[in-house]
Amino acid sequence: MDGGSRFHGAIWRSGCNNGTCVEVASQHGRVGVRDGKDAGAGPVLSFTFEEWRAFITAAKNGEFDV
Repeated sequence: MDGGSRFHGAIWRSGCNNGTCVEVASQHGRVGVRDGKDAGAGPVLSFTFEEWRAFITAAKNGEFDV
């Protein structure tokens, strides 16, 4: 988890589903993910590109479906 300093000045993109929003940014070789409702004040989860790619692939393959 990152306090967000690594992503200072990054361009955040938002995705929402039923009122739940997540923001994602890429900067300095990392991908940051944060809660969209915290207006940038909350914590940032930080991943390498490889970790992020593995997560996206798993999600697309339904590995997290309940």
